[in-house]
Order: sequence, then C-alpha cells, then structure tokens
Amino acid sequence: MASNGTSGNTGQTAAGPDERSGASGLAARIDRLTQPETRVDTPIRGLSLHRWERPTEPTSYMLAPSICLIGQGQKRIFLGEEMYVYDADHFLITSVDLPVVSQIVEASPDEPYVGLTMEMDLRLIAQLMLEHPSPDQSRCPDKLGIAVSRISMPLQDAFSRLLALLENPEDIPALAPLIKQEIFYRLLQSDQGARLRQITSIGNHSYQVARSIDWLKENFSKPVKVEDLARRAGMSVSAFHNHFRSMTAMSPLQFQKKIRLSEARRLMLADHLDASRAAFEVGYESPSQFSREYSRLFGMPPVRDIKRLVQDASGAA
Repeated sequence: MASNGTSGNTGQTAAGPDERSGASGLAARIDRLTQPETRVDTPIRGLSLHRWERPTEPTSYMLAPSICLIGQGQKRIFLGEEMYVYDADHFLITSVDLPVVSQIVEASPDEPYVGLTMEMDLRLIAQLMLEHPSPDQSRCPDKLGIAVSRISMPLQDAFSRLLALLENPEDIPALAPLIKQEIFYRLLQSDQGARLRQITSIGNHSYQVARSIDWLKENFSKPVKVEDLARRAGMSVSAFHNHFRSMTAMSPLQFQKKIRLSEARRLMLADHLDASRAAFEVGYESPSQFSREYSRLFGMPPVRDIKRLVQDASGAA
C-alpha cells in the first residue's frame, strides 16, 4: 500500500519554534471549544471541530471537498489502496466528494486528538482564481482529489483567527467570510493550488468528473450506466473511466456502491431503519447482496455493525 503525506514518525521531524507555537495555539483553541469524544458543528458555516481521547477504529464516510487540520495527534485516511497520514505540521485537502476510510492513530486523555474540518467553497475559489491569476501555471502532478501538504504559518494563523471568532460570536457574520477568503487564497497560492484550479476550471476533464461526482451523489439510489455518465461529461467511455479512476482511485460503479452503503449505514444508525428497508432506500433490490457488500466494506453484517456503533457511542457518553 502506498503512503502519501507524512510518515509514521512525522511527529519527530524538525519544526521551527514558530511552527510549534502555531500548532499548539490551534490545539489550545480547539481544546477550549470541545468536549471529549465529540464533533462540534460550529456557528461558522462548514466548520466543525473534533476531539478524541483514544485512537479510533477505521470509519467509512463521504468526505466533502474540505481542508482538514490537526492541532494535536495524528490521523490517516484511506482512499482505495492509497493511505494519507497527517498531523499538526500538515493538512489534508480534498477537492471532490470522496468515500474514504479514516482512523485517528495518536490520541490519549493527556494529549487528545484535536482537529478541524472546513468545507471548501468552490464557487468562491473560482472567483478568487479570476481575480488573482497565478503566475505559476504548472500542472498538478496527479489528478487525485486528495493530497497532504505541509502547513504554512500564514495559513495556520488564518485558521487560528477563524477559531478566535467562535469566542466572539458577534463578529462571525462580518469577519468569517473575510478570513475564509484569505484561507482559500492561501490555498490557491500553495503547492495545492494547481489541484484546486483544475477542479474549478470549466472544460477541464477534472471539472467534468467533479460534476459527474455531484450527479452521483444526488442520484446514488438510481441505476446508472457508465456510458450515460460519460455522455453527460462529454467524453468517451474509456476516457471517462480513466479520468474518474485517476481522481477517485476507484471506478464509477465502485464509487456509487460506497455512497449507497455509507448512506444505508446512516439511515440505520440515525433514522433507525432496519437493514432491509435501508437497502431498499439506497437502491438495492437484493437484501442478501446488500448484506454481502456491506460486510465487505464495514467488516461485519449490518445488524452487528449498527449494534457495535450504538454501544461505542453509549460508552463514549
């Protein structure tokens, strides 16, 4: 399995005093705003905070176009056969919706994992691209919709100021949009700028695949043919299949299957549907096929998996 981003011993890599104080400052802010074993959806739209005091089991879910930062601890994300590891010195960026598996690998009561996720505003990014053309027109080295990069002090500082607004909520309406714009601007100027530009540039193959992903997200329960998706994207079937796989590390039908199974899991857990009803709701006609594919993705049959998740949630509470 390939590993991208940081290695397992990244926490031991050298970092300057400013970098260390920046990361610890971010961790302190998130620590003040969260409770153990929680995810907090903040008043700032698209921004959530996370705190865990123990490593977690691998968890499958759909990750929206986002930037993910860690104040303390370490996390790894799997996309297909690829693994991405990041920590307080690195950020993870996704430019399209992706079905990922995530796992917190460094966390303890004394040094909890604390992090944040902020969803991308691709329309604002496209506007910034027009207003601030990049002098560096180099192409992204790969087309995958996910990457890990070292975080710069200006980007870390912008996030720290965004978090500070949560302690002064009356300032959020006026200042949060300005700080978000700065964050997206700095991302465009970073080594991940080319990745964002290829997603938001109309006519680009990555843009067409991203729109296909949006369609699949909205229509995951419907039968789909790759030929129809390719025609919608204006590509040949082989070209579409290759571009889709290069961005998501899976085929369109594998992608749809993961969306269906993740949504079925949510329906069983949050809406208390039984396995047969959840299977039907997400587009499965055969309960036995649903159970086989669910077990393959989540490691156990639906009923056992949901029971375990409920027990884990009760134990954390």
